[in-house]
Amino acid sequence: MRLANMTWVQAKEYFDQNDIVLLCIGSTECHGKHLPLGTDTLIPEKLLELIEPKTDVAIAPTLPFGACDTLADFPGTISLGTDTLYEVLTRITQGYRAHGVRRFAVLNGHGGNNPVLDRVAVDLYRQGCLLAELNWWLMAWDLNPAWKGGHGGAEETAGVMAVDPSLVDLSAIEDMTLKPVSADMESTGFKSVRFKGVEIPMPRPVTEITDNGWIGPDHPKNATEAWGKEMLSACADYIVDFLRAFRSVPLPRG
Repeated sequence: MRLANMTWVQAKEYFDQNDIVLLCIGSTECHGKHLPLGTDTLIPEKLLELIEPKTDVAIAPTLPFGACDTLADFPGTISLGTDTLYEVLTRITQGYRAHGVRRFAVLNGHGGNNPVLDRVAVDLYRQGCLLAELNWWLMAWDLNPAWKGGHGGAEETAGVMAVDPSLVDLSAIEDMTLKPVSADMESTGFKSVRFKGVEIPMPRPVTEITDNGWIGPDHPKNATEAWGKEMLSACADYIVDFLRAFRSVPLPRG
């Protein structure tokens, strides 16, 4: 049940009887040379397709931009930044709150959005509302540890294959190469370096860490369409169950 397809009269009828909405937020950013810029939006949108027939929770239009400043040097990447994203999400959630929504389930496709979602969630809690962050890629790890992955690795590659295999450029898959910081300090991830066996946060533009844009323990060459379909189906079923339980969670006083 998509809010974008309803009239305002139908929306009023829904909000008169329901205090819950499913929001979706993604990102438009580099995911290696082999995956599309819309990976973090395409996968959640596919999940919504799987979820919609199984729930009567209204689904809001998807926000395809997020906070991804460290990836902004890759062409096609568009970042709202944390401050702008906070303002946008605040306006969206307050708009729905004005119509009676008190439970916000957010299907999120991008880890860089989480600090902002955390902040909005606390704001809403103080107003008598709840916001739950449904981070599909973390959910998948918990459902099956074999699905654990990084940014643009096999997990996300399999997810895009489940959307449309033609969106994955298999010929462009490369090995992960991380640039060292110095002779005695290596890069270990998007935000970390290792020195004398200890991991230290050192956020930098991702172009200073890798030339191809994917980082993770899961080589994308191992991804399969079957993996992606099984994984997204499991995540969608979990989200449907979560939404059912979320309806009865006691609300804060605010």
